[in-house]
Amino acid sequence: MEKVKPEQAMKELTMILMYLSKFSEKNRFNSRKNIAWKGYDFDIINRLDEEEFVYQSSRRSRSVQISEEGIKLAHELMKKYHIEDWK
Repeated sequence: MEKVKPEQAMKELTMILMYLSKFSEKNRFNSRKNIAWKGYDFDIINRLDEEEFVYQSSRRSRSVQISEEGIKLAHELMKKYHIEDWK
């Protein structure tokens, strides 16, 4: 595995941690969405939001919704870092 710059590693590992700690919640339309708490660096979360991997209802909210693209990215990063998904 090639070396990764610290800034990139923080972004990638934050995405992985948000994915691994996600929970599912039904909205008022009865569809499920993947939610993660925002206990990570806000600049990184804002960058992930700008790149549409997560969505924030507001910058003041305590959680984010992980997009389908975010789920795909998390899966790719988990392979890169040799991390197993939940069974």
